[in-house]
Amino acid sequence: MSGDQAQTPTRTAEGGARHLYEVDVLRILTFACVIGVHTTSHTVASDDVPLNALLGLLHFTRLVFFSLTAFVLVYSYTLRPRPMAQFWPKRFLLVGVPYLAWSFVYVGSSWLLSDSRRGDVPDLVRSVAGGIVTGTSWYHLYFLLVTMQVYLLLPAIVWLVRRTRGHHLATLVVSLSVQLVVFAGYKYFPASDAWLHGYQKQFFFSYVFFIVSGAIAADHADAFLRFIRVHRNAVLWGSAGIGALTLGVWALQVGLGQSLYAAGTPLQPVQVIWSGAVFVGFLAVGVRWADRRRPGSPLARFVDYGSDRSFGIFLSHPFMIWILLYGDSWLEQVVPKPWLTLVTYVLVLGLSVAVTELFRWTPLSVPLTGRPSLASREQRQARSRRRERGTAGPVGAAQGEPRAR
Repeated sequence: MSGDQAQTPTRTAEGGARHLYEVDVLRILTFACVIGVHTTSHTVASDDVPLNALLGLLHFTRLVFFSLTAFVLVYSYTLRPRPMAQFWPKRFLLVGVPYLAWSFVYVGSSWLLSDSRRGDVPDLVRSVAGGIVTGTSWYHLYFLLVTMQVYLLLPAIVWLVRRTRGHHLATLVVSLSVQLVVFAGYKYFPASDAWLHGYQKQFFFSYVFFIVSGAIAADHADAFLRFIRVHRNAVLWGSAGIGALTLGVWALQVGLGQSLYAAGTPLQPVQVIWSGAVFVGFLAVGVRWADRRRPGSPLARFVDYGSDRSFGIFLSHPFMIWILLYGDSWLEQVVPKPWLTLVTYVLVLGLSVAVTELFRWTPLSVPLTGRPSLASREQRQARSRRRERGTAGPVGAAQGEPRAR
């Protein structure tokens, strides 16, 4: 049998685990859109129809994120099963420590800038502790809180995937139905979730379909990625069609009296369908990249770099938005809307990359980027080995997760 015949979407011709470069692209595109959501929401005018429509489309990010997290988590665990006593400490180090560090950075910075709170140490302690427990230290950190819930639930997720083999389609239908009902309650029947006191997004059960679908996709990784590869164009056109449907729902809700922003909120039924379409659509783009990738080329190095730095950029980018738009922002005075959104996006991205790169070469790399320092001897040796092998491991790292070895 030839090498080409032996290779599969997840295995090399030699039988080893293949690095999933398509997942790197999915990660980069998702995080680029996360920055887009936060930048747009801070700069868009309340009556700007095109930008608010775009914002409604971009609100898929949190849902795609949790599908990606579950996919990488279950796929990596399947490749290398190990006791939770070994699994949990490593994962919580690379996500939990940045969560604690950035919670303190954001709350502490706000405290220092407040004339009424600065100097009140008990207030600082209460604010930091409350933010850590509730995931509200800053508006993006609940992502990490939910990710850690998924880590804790990994044994149950793996059990569910294995227990329902042969019935995965039915499992997906049930979880999708539950997700639609939950989101319908959040969006159209606000009294139904009053008991959550506004913390809907901080709990894993708000994303049950995305966690379950990502885990089941990982269990069928070969068939799933082969399907995306074979039907790439149909997947992309289908995703575009569902995007048009999502815009139609947004326009209908605006016509029924909702504000431009409220019509596009993420926790609503149409976002379930749209986010699933984006997940497979981004993977289709990633498949095209993976099939044409030339190892060592400038573009290949760029994608590898972006995937590796993405978590650090995610952690720091809201701080850059805050700095640029704080108070009587010079940027808002110089750049008119709607151009302010584009200019802010470019500046935030550039500053976040620069700060992440700086942190990666310091002892603060783990708490501030979720990745080991590039200056450490172990990391230098690992990079040397990767260069010699010409690969980076079987799957790209999810938020704060090391690459599977």
